[in-house]
Amino acid sequence: MMDWTDRHCRYFHRQLSQHTQLYTEMVTAPALVRGNALHLLDHAPVEHPVVLQLGGSDPAELAQAARIGWQAGFREINLNCGCPSNRVQSGCFGAVLMKSPDLVAEICQQMRAACPAEITVKCRIGVDDQIPEDTLPLFLERLQMAGINHVIIHARKAWLQGLSPKDNREIPPLDYALVLSMKQRFPELRITLNGGIESLDQAEELLSQGLDGVMIGRATYHRPADILMAADRRFFGHALTRSMPDVLEAMRPYIASELQRGTRLAAITRHMLGLFAGKPGARLWRRILSEQAHQPTAGLDVLDAAWDAVKAAQLQAGQV
Repeated sequence: MMDWTDRHCRYFHRQLSQHTQLYTEMVTAPALVRGNALHLLDHAPVEHPVVLQLGGSDPAELAQAARIGWQAGFREINLNCGCPSNRVQSGCFGAVLMKSPDLVAEICQQMRAACPAEITVKCRIGVDDQIPEDTLPLFLERLQMAGINHVIIHARKAWLQGLSPKDNREIPPLDYALVLSMKQRFPELRITLNGGIESLDQAEELLSQGLDGVMIGRATYHRPADILMAADRRFFGHALTRSMPDVLEAMRPYIASELQRGTRLAAITRHMLGLFAGKPGARLWRRILSEQAHQPTAGLDVLDAAWDAVKAAQLQAGQV
């Protein structure tokens, strides 16, 4: 979710759900430790529960980055062992770390020793020519020995050569059965499944089979209302849900504050384009925001115009 789940995206998603766990984009340890890019850790208190995801391969550097993340307010820090991009491979971290379970264990031990945050790991079921049925249990076993209690598993292999990051999200087949079998094999390990989940119904079915959690990425981004607005009621027992007008009203002061800081409207509204996906007025909403939010002087009037267009379309469709 690089370039997607930035602080504006997370603030918006939190208006749709109060209880689901949000994740940052992957932040590299060198950027924090050597580059002093502390702005990458900016977040609003309302975003919690929010997890900082780190990338890197040097145990000492990741430990220092974890400490910085803790000091910035993050209480859970996730080590990325699943990203297959060329940039990540050249830095010898992400999915390529699955080939070095002992190194990952050392990283986790040093991160745990560096700060009180819960340290978790996100991984694939395997990479390249690995046989996941053989290598994934060994990988999880090493994580457990390093004191890791929660692993998020993307239920696809990653091919580090020959497939683009996009292809790696779509071409390798999903193997939910293998992830479910890992929960049976490691019952004391919290296992969250990721990859290809498109609906809350699908998530509920997977949870009913014994998994501890389900992570939904791109479907949430493209259809945020469908995924997030019902999640609190279905999974967290929270009866009250916000209406769409409530959500948009909650975003107004945040947008106004960001505009005063010099943030362009489009930097925020680009994450909101899918808010009405599949509903009357969705196309008008996307078009108005896409065409007008990039203007240097664009303000809340653009958001109001887009919302007015949606309401008119819903009225015409008899949904108001």
